[in-house]
Amino acid sequence: MSKLSEKLHKQLLRHRRVRSVISGTAERPRLSVFISNSHATAQLIDDEHQRTLAYVSTVGKKDVEGSMTEKVKWVGTEMAKKAKTIKVKQVVFDRGIRLYHGRVKALAEAARNEGLEF
Repeated sequence: MSKLSEKLHKQLLRHRRVRSVISGTAERPRLSVFISNSHATAQLIDDEHQRTLAYVSTVGKKDVEGSMTEKVKWVGTEMAKKAKTIKVKQVVFDRGIRLYHGRVKALAEAARNEGLEF
């Protein structure tokens, strides 16, 4: 197994492990995070009814500048603001294939600072 295929296999296993214990409801939706090399997205998902309650992304946003960590912090604060408007206070955090470290941690802390609980 090459290093790349081994890395992808480990990411897939990590994603399955995380998603096997995490599920969102209408009262406590799942905050799903995806961070690429140039953009970051976050969604509040109700898994029971299979619908997205809120969505924030840096794609197409000209006013969001700075390092990737600053963009991710912006996504976290905006997601917390949108969650307040739809009257959601508690969420379940879904980090996806990434470890809770660096940019994922920065997004989570920014959302927590705005009042989102998880």
